[in-house]
Amino acid sequence: MYRKKTELAVMISLISNLVLTGLKIVVGLLFKSQVLIADGIHNAGDVVASFAALTSTRISKKPADEDHPYGHGKAEVIASAVVAIILALAAMFMVYKSIEALFQPAAEASVIAFAAALISLIWKQWLYVHCMRIGRAENSKSLIATAYDHVADVYASVAAAFGIGIALVGDHYNIPFTQYGDPIAGIIVSYFVGRLAYKMARESVDILMEKNISEAELEQLKEIVGTVPNVKRIDKIRARELGNYIIVDVRVSIPNELTVQQGHDVSKEIKNSIKGQIGLVEEVLVHINPWYQEDE
Repeated sequence: MYRKKTELAVMISLISNLVLTGLKIVVGLLFKSQVLIADGIHNAGDVVASFAALTSTRISKKPADEDHPYGHGKAEVIASAVVAIILALAAMFMVYKSIEALFQPAAEASVIAFAAALISLIWKQWLYVHCMRIGRAENSKSLIATAYDHVADVYASVAAAFGIGIALVGDHYNIPFTQYGDPIAGIIVSYFVGRLAYKMARESVDILMEKNISEAELEQLKEIVGTVPNVKRIDKIRARELGNYIIVDVRVSIPNELTVQQGHDVSKEIKNSIKGQIGLVEEVLVHINPWYQEDE
């Protein structure tokens, strides 16, 4: 079910990006709209990002094997990082083209370009909501990254529609400088796209560097382990994300007089308790230490 939902959402994103790329670039070139051309180039990058998300979704669900004993979950994180890089490059390109347009004669604003920006805005807003809902439900890093990419496109389309709209009003009422609303809007949206790229890249790097999960999540793990009978002390606990699942390492002390079988049973109960209460946990590694009365 996971693969069907996420792959369908990514496939819809891929097809949508292909259509919108063609629409924006063709209309932008015909009516000389810099923000629409830049947004179309951004969408072309989205095609690559959607393809990366689709590929990573399939790879991440492969079971663990001899070469990848912890599974393939980081494939989605790598895809998320790729999307962040594409967004950063798109932001820089949009800034460059928009500044360049400010030093050129302003093109006449077009109602068709304005309509194309509105279509993109509505379409991308729906894609964002759809992908984010499924991405969060399935904890798919690549699909969440794709959703963030869609919301960056929403910003771009809002700016494009606003900039072209100002230019249209300026042309109609002969208001000076409003004809440059298009490239100025391109500069503004580039800031939002760049900021989003930074946030996504930082999250991806944290996971790839195996940063510990949040303090609140660690506290939840401690509470679960602490309720297991015969656990006298939690010596160490840590956990890391591997894409759409979590791996937990825990060291606990149990009474030294317990048998090996009893120690095994404690370890098994710890694993079952954690996995039963936190659905994202894929694997729990438990190390048992002896606990003596004098340790109190």
